[in-house]
Amino acid sequence: MQKLTLRMEAEEVQKAKEYAAIHGKSLSQLVADYFDSLTENAADEEALPPLTQSLRGILSNAEGTEDKDNYKKYLEGKYL
Repeated sequence: MQKLTLRMEAEEVQKAKEYAAIHGKSLSQLVADYFDSLTENAADEEALPPLTQSLRGILSNAEGTEDKDNYKKYLEGKYL
């Protein structure tokens, strides 16, 4: 199992925790279930929410490593 850090507004986190509690799940399990549902429904794109559909494959056309290296440097500068 790996650790994942998500950045969200405090209000969103509280709402998600309440939703998880109502459904008898931890917040981690709720997130894991969501990610599982994305891969389970990959063959049926219409089952995905419109926003998720619009983001699928957005990076598949990225060429070369220069852009990736620049993005990595940007993230390191921002978060480290």
